[in-house]
Amino acid sequence: MSDLILHHYPKSPFAEKIRLVMGLKNLAWTSCDAPDMMPKPELQALTGGNRRIPVLQIGADVYCDTLLICDVLESIQSTPSLFPTGQKGLARSLAQWADREIFAAGMAHNFSPAGGAEFVRMNPDVDIKAFGADRAAMRGGAPRMFPGDAAAAYKSYLRRLASMLESSPFVLGDQPSIADLSIYHPLWFTRRLAPLADILNISPLILPWMDRIAALGHGQRGAEISRTDSLSIARKATPVAIPSDEVFQDEHGIPLGTEVTITAESFGTEVTTGTLVAATRTRFTLARTHEWTGAVHVHFPRIGFVLKKAES
Repeated sequence: MSDLILHHYPKSPFAEKIRLVMGLKNLAWTSCDAPDMMPKPELQALTGGNRRIPVLQIGADVYCDTLLICDVLESIQSTPSLFPTGQKGLARSLAQWADREIFAAGMAHNFSPAGGAEFVRMNPDVDIKAFGADRAAMRGGAPRMFPGDAAAAYKSYLRRLASMLESSPFVLGDQPSIADLSIYHPLWFTRRLAPLADILNISPLILPWMDRIAALGHGQRGAEISRTDSLSIARKATPVAIPSDEVFQDEHGIPLGTEVTITAESFGTEVTTGTLVAATRTRFTLARTHEWTGAVHVHFPRIGFVLKKAES
């Protein structure tokens, strides 16, 4: 069994992004199916509260958010790289734009009345009222974009993508990067909804590019393991020690060893509480203990998450 355990579910666009990273890097990984809506007791035992998918588990180390998961997979297998030499900053900036702006517009368009009806047809076992309530809770009550506004924004972003593809097969050149995979995943969901897929024909460059991304595959996907087995793996493992030379970057006036909380800035703001054991330039690490998992380290990227001292 691979050391990499990906907690995900098939319909998740962000999970598809990481599955494609596995494909690009031809990594071996183990799949653990997570619920597509709350409750998620096993996942939250691992993360301490974070409910967002995907989550990467390596023994007793748990990595939240695709921003950080991509960095972890890059450190494990550096080639092919997600971050082209000389274009790392651009690749990361495009990925961040895609994850926030394209995803928001794309998914609002995807769940327009026509898209929602197709989603129900494709997923007859889903309780659509419960699913809608779950996603509204994830948004913290914030309204989704109106379908007309979403379609207009989505078309604008698709035209920008087409412009990027005019002189090269991928967004930043001859090889795929994190920019491609981040732009791709909401479009992947759109393509699955037949009544809405025509929007992708706004340029003849888009669907062939999507085919090139899809051809990356999902790497060496191993046998499925149960959620209880993933908890057992964490319980039998020990979190990787924090390197003694790990730089502590204090932006909050919170020393290491303090009980803290971490929440996402938006969309899925469940609270994770633990002891701050690392705060580097790019990530936070919390030490936690749960009866199902034993001692674990839960890692979050700095970008997109809020660190606070826990209330006593």
